[in-house]
Amino acid sequence: MTTMRQSIFWNRVTRILLYFSIAVLFILVVFPFYWMIVTSLQPQDAVFNVPPQLWPTHPTFQNYIDAWNAAPWLRYFGNTLFVAVASTLISLTTSSLAAFAFACINFKGKEALFSLVLSVMMIPAATTLIPNFLIIRTLGWYDKFYALIIPFAASVFGIFLLRQYFMSMPRELWEAAQIDGASRLRYFRSIALPLAKPAIVTIAINSFLGSWTSFLWPTVMTQSQNKQLIEVALNSFLGEKGQQWSQLAAASVFTTIPIVILFFFVQRQFIEGIGGGGIKG
Repeated sequence: MTTMRQSIFWNRVTRILLYFSIAVLFILVVFPFYWMIVTSLQPQDAVFNVPPQLWPTHPTFQNYIDAWNAAPWLRYFGNTLFVAVASTLISLTTSSLAAFAFACINFKGKEALFSLVLSVMMIPAATTLIPNFLIIRTLGWYDKFYALIIPFAASVFGIFLLRQYFMSMPRELWEAAQIDGASRLRYFRSIALPLAKPAIVTIAINSFLGSWTSFLWPTVMTQSQNKQLIEVALNSFLGEKGQQWSQLAAASVFTTIPIVILFFFVQRQFIEGIGGGGIKG
């Protein structure tokens, strides 16, 4: 009886510690975003009040109006959306085709080639910045959308994740498709891709977020204002409004909202894609 009570006691203690740890992590992650919103609703002279106000006494949306009118944000949003959607669609196409080939088609040197593809993930992006810049200049793509889309037309992570999904699919599906007279392309399009939807959504989210939050590459590859993306524009806004912290916070909020909304709608598929291993046969 005593042993059972001790077990129940330690189970409760463990659960309390677990919930406490989760609560602390939640606060650490969410509080910066919360503080950004609070700052965006405060007058400029109230940002550095001591003690700090956890909620503005007189909230105002004037900072959002001033920040929006201070730069052509619609153009920046349009540029970023175009680049993100284009690079995501191209990356999904190339990644799914390559992953299907590595998973379902036997050819000489497949394992060695796949290992070579995976090794690309080990190369720091900064080491390839100068060679890629020289290639872009040689091709005449500098300060053009080609330079922001084509280099991200393939995803090693996408190839790896989709390959795992395709490999986990029961062999009987392909055999049944063969009996029905389906080609590999038909099997890929009609069976494999629909079943790999969680992985496809995960790759799409990663690719879209990568394009939306990209800063270094667009900064190097673009010069004119009409080609700037959100992160580059926000950095330029920082230089122009370096002392207007409330406006900076407001600009940060409305450039973050689209990503939050996107994740809200696709979070279930994203979690399934990361945690799942395909179909269990």
